[in-house]
Amino acid sequence: MDEGASAEPVLQVERSEGLLALTLNRPKQGNALSPALVEALIEVFEVAENVRLCVLRGEGRHFCTGFDLSDLEALSDGDLLWRFLRIETLLQTVHHAPFPVAAFAQNQVGGAGADLFAACWQRIAAPDAKFRMPGWNFELALGTRRLTNLIGQDAARDLLIDTKVLPAEGALSCGLASEIAEPDAWPAMIDALLERASALPPDALSALFQVTGTDTRDADLAEVVRTAGRPGLKERVAAYRNRVLAAKAERAAGRR
Repeated sequence: MDEGASAEPVLQVERSEGLLALTLNRPKQGNALSPALVEALIEVFEVAENVRLCVLRGEGRHFCTGFDLSDLEALSDGDLLWRFLRIETLLQTVHHAPFPVAAFAQNQVGGAGADLFAACWQRIAAPDAKFRMPGWNFELALGTRRLTNLIGQDAARDLLIDTKVLPAEGALSCGLASEIAEPDAWPAMIDALLERASALPPDALSALFQVTGTDTRDADLAEVVRTAGRPGLKERVAAYRNRVLAAKAERAAGRR
């Protein structure tokens, strides 16, 4: 789970009496989803046992700023396609986990980080949380059907076409967030969610989540391959990144 021999674990894992607490631990990178972090998350979910509730948080200022583009120049279209497929695998693993997963998100919740948030059963946003899903700027169907099932067709189209930043209140209004709460209140909320999740027998809880879920995993994976597999993926991602960086530079110049 390390990105280097002397690095801190990219994922903090704590277990206690039915609670599995996972903390994305790349605060200097905005907890962006690097390959090591994605694989660490998938591995934890695949081997988890006797879990009543899983809690997902981000260390530091942000919950998760999305896909890690720090090494984009060194990647090929094929490399990017593989990474997006592994992120989709992670999102499916979280969404179809045999136990409840609750995300607690602060500040920036962007791209694949917003998809990760949306894949969870309970989605608690801090008042300062800001959500953005820019994937369709480079024609990537990552998490799109799950988002549509969660907030509805029209709301999903508005959010994805406009690539707009959605504040916490907007996320609550459309159903992307299930609650808004200050981080100070999160420990008590986790206790309450764990109590709720412990009300049913373990097998019944797992069966309930399976029966009440919509399984579109094959179709979702196929859409990622279809959209990301078109030649020029790296070029499209780089063009979007450059537009974002240029806009940031323009805003910074205007503040001087």
